[in-house]
Amino acid sequence: MKTKLSILAMAAIMALGCGFATVQAKTVKMRMGHTLPETDSQNLAAIEFAKKVKERTNGEVDIKVFPNSVLGNDGALVQGVRSGTIDIGVTGNPFLTGVSANLNVLDLPYLFDNEQQAYKVLDGKIGRGLLDELGQYQLKGLAFWEIGFRSLANSKLPVNSASDIAGLKVRTTPNPAHILAFQALGANPQPLAYGEVFPALETKAVDGHENPPTLMLASKMYEVQKYLSLTRHAYTAGLLFMNKRKFDSLTPEQQQIVMEEAAAAATFQRELNAKNQETALAELKKQGMQINESPDVESIKKVVQQPVRDAFAAKYGDSLLKAIDEQQ
Repeated sequence: MKTKLSILAMAAIMALGCGFATVQAKTVKMRMGHTLPETDSQNLAAIEFAKKVKERTNGEVDIKVFPNSVLGNDGALVQGVRSGTIDIGVTGNPFLTGVSANLNVLDLPYLFDNEQQAYKVLDGKIGRGLLDELGQYQLKGLAFWEIGFRSLANSKLPVNSASDIAGLKVRTTPNPAHILAFQALGANPQPLAYGEVFPALETKAVDGHENPPTLMLASKMYEVQKYLSLTRHAYTAGLLFMNKRKFDSLTPEQQQIVMEEAAAAATFQRELNAKNQETALAELKKQGMQINESPDVESIKKVVQQPVRDAFAAKYGDSLLKAIDEQQ
């Protein structure tokens, strides 16, 4: 009798153990990387995204966020997600244009007048189509997050008009539109990954860079830059993307949750950026930066807008441009 009870007890324990193993097997652990500082809105949005996904999947999808280029620079991040060594990434749109050519349209100078115009395009049919094109390249486009409107900072002189930009060595992204725009202005564009920007400015390898003021503050660019002009010459989307095989391995319910929370985190980040813009400018001034809030934008636009647009149309056609124009 004791033997039979022992066998039954052992069977119950084994069944219980199998149950725990089954629960354990359901947990999907993922690594998510980006290149911006922990204090930037992108990292805060990433943490919010991971938190919400974990809550809604009852812990079955567990995402760990690695900020500040811990998993590699922008280019390495894209390649890592494509190959599957990294599960999820978020980086500026320019670093994905080499993968999916149509994304180049989003980086044209003065394409959007304000954030609301950008959101209308990115969150609508055009944006979804651009995200879906990533499926051809082992990526799943989840949502468009935000870098923001780029403005020009440098360590040499106040920039009020297009002529002041000539001769400056300016860090840009590797996107052809950004490079061509600064070449047209007579500057010397220097494409660099974001993690390389601060050291390049500190050593005077470059004179300036162009990014949103909120990111300049989060990255402490005021320590190596004196002048900032609010040129707002291009809007840069942040693109949240995932390894396609990893996404396809999730259950349909998990996939839906990931997609919904990716979009919700985009709204979360945009609201943070809108809230922080004025305080960022005030803090940059407090830290010693001289800020030109009303530069001669028209002089810059006249030099760069149409020529760069024409170059894009000549290479990729104008259908996407026309579709975006219709949304304005």
